Amino acid sequence: MKKGDHLFLVDGSGFIFRAFHALPPLTRKSDGLPVGAVAGFCNMLWKLLTDARDTSVGVTPTHFAVVFDYSSKTFRKELYDAYKANRSAPPEELVPQFGLIREATRAFNLPCIEKEGFEADDIIATYSRQAEAVGADVTIISSDKDLMQLVTPNVHMYDSMKDKQIGIPDVIEKWGVPPEKMIDLQALTGDSTDNVPGIPGIGPKTAAQLLEEYGDLDTLLARADEIKQVKRRENIVANADLARLSRTLVTLRTDVSLDVPLDQLVLENQNGPLLIGFLKTMEFNTLTRRVAEACGCDASAIEPAPVKIEWGPAAHGPDLEVGELQAQGEATAVEFPVAGPVVASAAGPSGPAPADLAKARADAFHGKTIDIGAYHAIRDLPTLETWIAAARESGLVAFDTETTSLDPMLAELVGFSLAVADNTHSAGTTEIRAAYVPLAHKTGVGDLLGGGLAEGQISMSEALAALKSLLQDPAVLKVGQNIKYDYLLMKRHGIVIESFDDTMLLSYVLEAGRTNHGMDALSERWLGHTPIAYKDVAGSGKSSVTFDLIDIDKATAYAAEDADVTLRLWMVLKPRLAADGLTKVYERLERPLVPVLARMEERGITVDRQILSRLSGELAQKAAAFESEIYELAGERFNVGSPKQLGDILFGKMGLPGGSKTKTGQWSTSAQVLEDLAAAGVELPRKIVDWRQLTKLKSTYTDALPGYVHPQTKRVHTCYSLASTTTGRLSSSEPNLQNIPVRTAEGRKIRTAFISTPGHRLLSADYSQIELRVLAHVADIPQLRQAFADGIDIHAMTASEMFGVPVEGMPAEVRRRAKAINFGIIYGISAFGLANQLGIERSEAGEYIKKYFERFPGIKDYMESTKAYARENGYVETIFGRRAHYPEIKSSNSQVRSFNERAAINAPIQGSAADIIRRAMIKIEPALAAARLSERVRMLLQVHDELIFEVEEGAVADALPVIVSVMEQAAMPAISMRVPLKVDARAATNWDEAH
Repeated sequence: MKKGDHLFLVDGSGFIFRAFHALPPLTRKSDGLPVGAVAGFCNMLWKLLTDARDTSVGVTPTHFAVVFDYSSKTFRKELYDAYKANRSAPPEELVPQFGLIREATRAFNLPCIEKEGFEADDIIATYSRQAEAVGADVTIISSDKDLMQLVTPNVHMYDSMKDKQIGIPDVIEKWGVPPEKMIDLQALTGDSTDNVPGIPGIGPKTAAQLLEEYGDLDTLLARADEIKQVKRRENIVANADLARLSRTLVTLRTDVSLDVPLDQLVLENQNGPLLIGFLKTMEFNTLTRRVAEACGCDASAIEPAPVKIEWGPAAHGPDLEVGELQAQGEATAVEFPVAGPVVASAAGPSGPAPADLAKARADAFHGKTIDIGAYHAIRDLPTLETWIAAARESGLVAFDTETTSLDPMLAELVGFSLAVADNTHSAGTTEIRAAYVPLAHKTGVGDLLGGGLAEGQISMSEALAALKSLLQDPAVLKVGQNIKYDYLLMKRHGIVIESFDDTMLLSYVLEAGRTNHGMDALSERWLGHTPIAYKDVAGSGKSSVTFDLIDIDKATAYAAEDADVTLRLWMVLKPRLAADGLTKVYERLERPLVPVLARMEERGITVDRQILSRLSGELAQKAAAFESEIYELAGERFNVGSPKQLGDILFGKMGLPGGSKTKTGQWSTSAQVLEDLAAAGVELPRKIVDWRQLTKLKSTYTDALPGYVHPQTKRVHTCYSLASTTTGRLSSSEPNLQNIPVRTAEGRKIRTAFISTPGHRLLSADYSQIELRVLAHVADIPQLRQAFADGIDIHAMTASEMFGVPVEGMPAEVRRRAKAINFGIIYGISAFGLANQLGIERSEAGEYIKKYFERFPGIKDYMESTKAYARENGYVETIFGRRAHYPEIKSSNSQVRSFNERAAINAPIQGSAADIIRRAMIKIEPALAAARLSERVRMLLQVHDELIFEVEEGAVADALPVIVSVMEQAAMPAISMRVPLKVDARAATNWDEAH
């Protein structure tokens, strides 16, 4: 190895567990052998080998090795018997896959490295330092903090899941110390995962501060008596020996005697037949096809290769793998032909074999795995009618559109794809057939202007006429991914889709907070298949083209695959809905809302361009005035919008406290940094915050909104997302109408630009304090329940309860403080946050919060019980059963853990409020129809707890009680609320006056 070479070192053991948890429990179809981790591992390794140059690493390696833990018996275990003693046994279905993954590594023609007595990290450390010594670069494929001590200018880490390279600045940003101090930091903090003791009470932040002050661990321990905090000083003095032991345990060895020399890690070309033989044995059909294409091999001519697996007792740590089991004589070796049974030895795990367990889980959730097959372009009407007939016979079809824009109100239809399931084959098998119907592809591909219509396409009118009978047939279930887009597009063509399911929403109900719900991510997670990327057919950046300029053959491969994958995902996800008891959530809150939102998006709302233009001018003047004040306070002119220049002024020139640098080396000037400085009484940061708010309103709304006015409708059409928040709240984009501030004068002025059309009024119906009402219901707080039942001012009541002040004649400031606490408690506000908000000392804010919990102990009980439930289950539920997942609530990182705890406390409250307004939106249109108001009242917008309607002037009096009644009774009959819901509604000519 020499200077200029680049070594990739894969943390194989880390890859195994990331692969295992990234995919559902997959089994080999022929015999039920669990292979989910093997599939994930192979896909991750193939992607790394083929795409490394296109990732954030940006290079192709010259040398490569996959490094595994041999067993848990290492020199560290001899030093400290409790090391890793708290690790639980791996899942039973994972155990037989350890050996298979090593076989997979060898099938990839890669060095498979492990050594008795050492962990993979020690081997990686040794190779890294050897490579560095000869001038080579190293990339460690892992995100494990234990390896961050190895990071240098020539050694980086790479998190393949996030496509993020980790260098020195990233280590400093995350841990507060450079890589060379990570050993001392871990010695102080310990590691609960590996049972490294550390010093009790010392977390990462404190450890970083101590190392910043004292330099290193030895100096800190020698001068521990200088530490001012009594408890901290006592802990460090009493546990100094534990810190030294911990340092030894976390220090990676760089002198391991390597069985495979560095020079032998040269990356060889893939042995196509060897790899394909292994993949065929595992029945990884999609990856087999990809490898065959890349290697130019005929996969059909290559025989599957027998492989050997071993497993033993499950009562061992997760890194006690095949090597140790063999050494103990407890493993059973089994030859696996292409299709053979799994046989457990007498020494194997009790109960069902791992394959049986995995197969049962897979059958419960997945249906059958199916090969991604060849696709067809349907170019004539008789063929299309044949496919439509097949869909009718099946009663199930996946449907997807291809267009010229992501905006369904501007998009032109280019084609559509269908996928149907054929269940007429031998028992237990299903074939999926998918095809693409091109309608408006143009000639002159490659010419951005395009040409006339390409030949061999069905006319738009004939295709839509044939399609309409299928899409509007309630007896055929249409399956889409983000079907709201297709619903609105088809509605513009006079077709209303009846009877549908949405795989995005199925995933959202099942796993909100746990995964991305986009099709590509779901396909990789559930099918082990990476779909063709849009940029691969349409290009990216300036070279991208619209879909109508894509060659029909390429378009067919891409579009038909989308429909194919969508149908497969439905087969995986729909059964899980019932298995997890979440069918009602999907049926009550998600699917019925799709057409409601589509109609709202289609209607849009009118904005007054003149008002926006005038407001832009006003905001520009105010921003200029702020800039003059900022220059005066700074003592010089500079670019206020430049974070670098601002940071240099605040922390360089003025020397203000609290400065920290980002990974780019610049001073951080985030909103939180500026708010902290402003709270400390520094005037300049407050002016900067105010200036930023004004300029953001100007750029985001008053300048930008006119650009969103539709050329035909002359209205603004926002797009709502149902699956973008963990709690169930809707979000809007293009433009985002959820974030227009209502509590500032400038924000309210922007709302005046949203107006009714002549002869109409805008009607705003807003839930009053809905989250506090939900809190009173969920936590069952008697005082709050009674106050809401009696219609008492809840903030005044809280102030009276806390501060002993009579409600009558209460000073506004006292009520304001109670209001801040009421709403802050829901979001887990800290004493620091409340102090900033109220402009008081942190100690005083802390006393307020303490007194609040003393006066309302049920809220504290609710918070603690919710955290405990989340830790036990990994999720919390709204009153309607919606689940919000917080998988990192047990994180060893205290900041991550605290954030997840606060979010878990808030989610049942905010999520229940979101569910209530969803139910109201679903119920309102039928109620208006029953009152014969459908043609006179149109629901336009949903903004948090508020619904906005456009109502004929003569119908306002009739519409108000209908809307208010539906909203106040929205939870019924599913939930009987202990606290009444209240809605404030009024009508006016613009949104601000109606609110």
